[in-house]
Amino acid sequence: MNYIFHFGDMWNARGEFVEGALMTLRLSGLAMVASLVIAILGALARTSGPKPLRMLVAAYVEIIRNTPFLVQIFIIFFGLPTVGLRLDANEGALIALILNGSAYTIEIVRAGIENISQGQIEGALALGLHRLQTFRLVVLPQALRIIVPPLGSQFILLMLNSSVCSAISADELTSAALDVQGRTFRAFEAFIVAAAIYFALSLLFSTAFATIERLAFGKRISR
Repeated sequence: MNYIFHFGDMWNARGEFVEGALMTLRLSGLAMVASLVIAILGALARTSGPKPLRMLVAAYVEIIRNTPFLVQIFIIFFGLPTVGLRLDANEGALIALILNGSAYTIEIVRAGIENISQGQIEGALALGLHRLQTFRLVVLPQALRIIVPPLGSQFILLMLNSSVCSAISADELTSAALDVQGRTFRAFEAFIVAAAIYFALSLLFSTAFATIERLAFGKRISR
């Protein structure tokens, strides 16, 4: 093998990598927040909602979790325009990340909710709290202590999954690496740099979630 690595072109293209990384952070951050909100509502519906709503949420979770993320992106980006809803690449990527991430997050939140003893819920209801108050004041605070560690892992996976959005030319990190590779013909170098940035972002998110966990609960929960 006579290949010689040259990272000079990668340094010259550092602005593109930075912009791609920033877009990855933006897409991932928005998707994480929206996924968590949808997951809390979906988990509440799945554990306490009427049967038709529970079945609807369960069907959504199963469909999303058992179909490829790439296919979901293509349906959103290429399929929706046929019914009159046209999105740009970044909008389509964000919607796809939210829909995919929330399906997995619903199950994490649901598992945390179901871990709370029924006796505590019955006690809160006996004290006069209605079901929404019971969920907000009794169930959710305790469930968060359980679900924060797996949520951190899930959100890191969501950030890594954003690389698939390059298939619709979203302006994220992998797309930037593809552009640099196409211009410089330095595939190894371009994707090594992209992989290093993804690794750094994963460490950043992992540290952030560990810090949140420590500040919120006083100590890191054993996994």
